[in-house]
Amino acid sequence: MENLVVSVSDAIELINQTLDYAFPTLVIEGEVASFKVNQGKFVFFDIKDDGGTLGCFMMVFQLRQPVEDGMRVRVVVSPKVTNWGKFSLTVRDIQPVGEGSLKRAFELLKEKLDKEGLFVPERKRTLPAFPERIAVISSTQAAGYADFVRLLNERWGGVQVDVAHVQVQGIEAPKQIIRALQYFNEQENLPEIIVIVRGGGSADDLAAFNDEPLVRAIAASRVPTVVGVGHEVDESLADMAADVRAATPSHAAQLIVPDKHDVLRGARHDVMRVANVVYRATDELSNTIRRLLTGAIDAFDERFGRVSELLATSRTVLEAYDPQAVLARGYAIIRGTAKVGGTIEVEQAKRYITAEVTDVRDK
Repeated sequence: MENLVVSVSDAIELINQTLDYAFPTLVIEGEVASFKVNQGKFVFFDIKDDGGTLGCFMMVFQLRQPVEDGMRVRVVVSPKVTNWGKFSLTVRDIQPVGEGSLKRAFELLKEKLDKEGLFVPERKRTLPAFPERIAVISSTQAAGYADFVRLLNERWGGVQVDVAHVQVQGIEAPKQIIRALQYFNEQENLPEIIVIVRGGGSADDLAAFNDEPLVRAIAASRVPTVVGVGHEVDESLADMAADVRAATPSHAAQLIVPDKHDVLRGARHDVMRVANVVYRATDELSNTIRRLLTGAIDAFDERFGRVSELLATSRTVLEAYDPQAVLARGYAIIRGTAKVGGTIEVEQAKRYITAEVTDVRDK
């Protein structure tokens, strides 16, 4: 049987078809070497271990965390043979692994985003005191999510909770969380708060929350965000970009809703305080009214006394000039023309006298 004769291009295509069929995707872990970016958009590097080296290629926009030589990474790749006959790995995703590499990537990305102002306090928004509707992004199978929901209901209750179930670790986790953020931010009726929670884990488990596109999506959210990831000692860039950082999922619930028992105690205290204020105000008002009434009565008595004195004086004067009183003292009133031969009428206290004038002399 004769061997199949093909062109170089056909051979490359045949090899790539075979690779696509046999190994459509590989996940490879190793150390980065010869990392470089060409023309601001093409990324080339080698991934190696003690036994070998493989060349890798990707686009710069696919870098979700800073990468540099010496980092240990896990890459999701598709093996290819280029048209120039070079075997290469086309990288779909890359993620640092191991405490040292993760810490270095964290520090590099933190410095970059901090310079852009993503973490400044002035960007942070306050949460509503009594939210009625919140959105939660988490794995509904995780213990951290269960703790969050339990404490939320114990503290307040009656809050509408919309949940987006996502992976919270692994290479796919950041993309799923970003899609959930976009979904909630595009709703016509926005939730009042978006909460992202997951429980504790290793540095590798929590690496998804140091993903650059995810951190930027949290910072760009139209809705105030709360991130409660890991334990209290854990810190992620997602925490730092959120409006409110919670130490744990349970702490996130405590920050979002008040404790109903505290609210009731506070309400009772406020009612008693208002009642005391009203009582004091009423008592002061009563005293004021009492003083005003007493003053009015005193003023009336004083004025009434002066009027009484004036009336008494007027009565004395009137009595002194009363004609009847004068007549009673023996005086008489004479009416008529005082001329000789004329007639006059004399009025005394108890009788009238008509008399003839016989003499008139000047005094």
